[in-house]
Amino acid sequence: MVNSYRIIPVYTGDVSGVASALYELGGLTVIHDPSGCNSTYNTHDETRWYDEDSLIYISGLSELDAILGNDEKFIRDIVYAAEAMHPKFIALASSPIPFLNGTDFQGIARVVEHRTGLPTFFVPTNGTHDYSIGAGEAFLALAKNLFSGKTKKASAYAESASVEGRKKINILGLTPLDFDAPGILESLREKLHDHEIVSQWACGSSLEELKKADTADLNLVVSVTGLKTAQWMQEKLGIPYVIGCPVGEFWDQNISKEPISDARILIIAEPVMAVSLKEHLRKRYGLEARVIDPLETSCPGIFAQTKGEEDLEALLQDASWVIADPLYKPLLPQGTGFLPFSHEAFSGRCFRGQRVNVLDDKALEEWLRPMIEKKGAVKKGTS
Repeated sequence: MVNSYRIIPVYTGDVSGVASALYELGGLTVIHDPSGCNSTYNTHDETRWYDEDSLIYISGLSELDAILGNDEKFIRDIVYAAEAMHPKFIALASSPIPFLNGTDFQGIARVVEHRTGLPTFFVPTNGTHDYSIGAGEAFLALAKNLFSGKTKKASAYAESASVEGRKKINILGLTPLDFDAPGILESLREKLHDHEIVSQWACGSSLEELKKADTADLNLVVSVTGLKTAQWMQEKLGIPYVIGCPVGEFWDQNISKEPISDARILIIAEPVMAVSLKEHLRKRYGLEARVIDPLETSCPGIFAQTKGEEDLEALLQDASWVIADPLYKPLLPQGTGFLPFSHEAFSGRCFRGQRVNVLDDKALEEWLRPMIEKKGAVKKGTS
């Protein structure tokens, strides 16, 4: 059955993506949803919840409110919370019930902004998509709110700008849903030490730093959650972007975009990270791999997207090695080599202690060693 799952879980939902994208920025994120769901969006999906406060609220949608609407109660509660907590902005997100009821979030946002005097915007979610949709829309909505009045600047860099030479850059697409391995943010900054980092969207940067993002020369998209924002900034602000993570020897945008149908290494992971790892295997070891994109947000250079568990199992039948979250392992045919690559947005806390920092060159090579040492077993078209 298309889009069905009987063994593996689904990825973190779009509303959690919104909460994670805006977590550190001092805004009030309000999710229109029944009481109790905040524990899912935060304590289960957000690793920072235990160490760092954030203004994430649930509306406490009741059955009567859901049937009759009662938008005024929703608005009053938001205004009351804003007056008490003094946030820097207000973001609204929808769960399935308000979406099905056709709640006018754009209108509610305008009313709230008028009553509070705070920038207020709606992030279009409905609780049925994965986190890449929610986080991507949250970053885009924030960028439009911050820079919609800005004019396009004359850029000295072409769309194909490389990362050679010192540049002022923004890093787009950073949340713990994709970057939660110990030390991975530090490793990323170390790899970029030759450049001036203007802002990180949105781990390790304040809202004030994000407001300076329009001064950057280049946007670096390190996950698909930052892609829409990069495309908008290029169109509206004249800032070009490149896509990729500095995994090992991969550090350019020359991603091979042709499918490699007989590659017997399969990588199932967040697509930007997966393609960057694929390119490292090709350049460092001469090994060809194929990326399977498990998310809804598409990205250049992705060769296979699945529409359910059966579709995925068919792709795994001829693999010699699979690099993926351990929860994918039950789908593998007997005898298939497996390299665990746990993903917070998929398995959550289950394998957090085993997470590998692939942006640390030494840790990367140690992690790849079991596969690399299987001489000839993973080369293109061999068994």
